[in-house]
Amino acid sequence: MYCPFCNADDTKVVDSRLVADGGQVRRRRECVVCSERFTTYELAELVMPRVIKSDGSREPFDEDKLRAGFQRALEKRPVSIEQIEIALSQIKHFLQVTGEREISSRFIGEEVMSQLHELDEVAYIRFASVYRSFQDLNEFQDELNRLSSAKPMPVKK
Repeated sequence: MYCPFCNADDTKVVDSRLVADGGQVRRRRECVVCSERFTTYELAELVMPRVIKSDGSREPFDEDKLRAGFQRALEKRPVSIEQIEIALSQIKHFLQVTGEREISSRFIGEEVMSQLHELDEVAYIRFASVYRSFQDLNEFQDELNRLSSAKPMPVKK
């Protein structure tokens, strides 16, 4: 690493610490030539894959679109902002660890539905109705039947 003071290319690491919940490494460095000290931060650069839309076009992953879709589905539902942020982080992490440079929007949509299913069933149905383009009440009913058969109904006392 070049020294920011004298531009020498020989510096040594004096101290290293994990910061930002282990997501970054803070390094204290010292220039071998001028003895000045400075701090650097390192983090892994994980590139989000490009999204292949249903019409075949490609566009960069847009976290704001993902967040907006989540918030629309969860509008007026009892889900905290923290729960939403955790779910969004899990989706982003899932996309990053695939290692793919491009991912279909359908793949992302299915992961969103999986997260919504865990958070709130009403939000899941809302999102599924738009995502899967339900045309009539029968399609809603089929999805509700799949949802209710997937887990046991709570016993009312």
